[in-house]
Amino acid sequence: MVVVVGGGIAGVSVAAELAREGDVLLVEAETELARHTTGRSAASYIPGHGPPPAQALVAASRARFDALAEEAGHSFLRPRPVLHVAHDADEERVLRAEILPLATVDELTVPEALALWPALRPEGLRAAGLVADAQDADPIGLHQHFRRALRARGGRIRPGMPVTSLETTSTGWRLGLGDEHVDTDLVVLAAGAWTDRLLALAGAAPLGLRPLRRTIAIARIPDGAPVRRDDPFAVSAGERWYAKPEGEHLLVSPSEETPADPGDPRPDELDVATALERVNAVTTLGLRSVVTSWTGLRTFAPDRALVLGDRPEHPGLHLFAGQGGSGIETAPAAAALAAAVVRGQDPPADVAAALADHGVGVGAVLARRLPTPGEPADRPR
Repeated sequence: MVVVVGGGIAGVSVAAELAREGDVLLVEAETELARHTTGRSAASYIPGHGPPPAQALVAASRARFDALAEEAGHSFLRPRPVLHVAHDADEERVLRAEILPLATVDELTVPEALALWPALRPEGLRAAGLVADAQDADPIGLHQHFRRALRARGGRIRPGMPVTSLETTSTGWRLGLGDEHVDTDLVVLAAGAWTDRLLALAGAAPLGLRPLRRTIAIARIPDGAPVRRDDPFAVSAGERWYAKPEGEHLLVSPSEETPADPGDPRPDELDVATALERVNAVTTLGLRSVVTSWTGLRTFAPDRALVLGDRPEHPGLHLFAGQGGSGIETAPAAAALAAAVVRGQDPPADVAAALADHGVGVGAVLARRLPTPGEPADRPR
């Protein structure tokens, strides 16, 4: 049996993949699944997003999203291009050095960018780039599909079962679940911001995973404002804000990354106000009020790449965490890769090919050693 700890998109997706070939139990501390990060995601599928390992998994996930849509009878993606914009010299340097060189991004002239999103102020806009085949994603729908698949394959789900102890036995691991315990051969820690705490229970060294706050607000669009339902997902090249239509309103964020403890963060009024201020500074929208707001946690390893594989010093203990802002868009391929690793199998051919296309060796992804807290991290790519 495999026990997967964590009921967000990482946990349910890898559990569903593992259940294709064996007995799987998924446990979640909360009484409901996907309560934290997954349920609060402004999810998109953006080719070229993230460091090379994430880019490869995004690419490999595209055909797998199509296969999931066939299974479900509906798609989990809906076209919405991503418009990267630069409004000062620093943002333009980032755009030209890091974004426009990507094969998935086309440079736009300023008039082309203004035509694509008429809400932009023409003054101050210096450069722009477009990811034409980006998509909106349905995180809750995708999560529910994996959950149904897990159960259909014989997997079990136990919410409201926090792990209180994690100890080795002569044959594997024993997990304390409240007043109960479960013995298993393999454990997969897919608990996002809580992963380091679970490693501590197991007597394993922490990875230095960092939960970072990200605030989102749904802003009311003033009457007469130039906003269309099919407007792009507009993103500051300097990651200072983003905005996209959300029904009759506009979803906005200040793109902040504020260190936080694992838990249930609440939005700060200052962060919400900052989101409105930054979007108003570069558009003619004049946003003044919000319908609702929330804050989620995005968890990153020190090098901001996916954490995948086992701990050699703790046989049978596997990790699947650190997805950061790419958990939804990489879920189909990342879960298949993680499941293969847990089973001791070769990576799926399509995933291995995508990694190779992006110059990422499968062995390097699985075997890389993360810095311990306080040790210099690898330079993000």
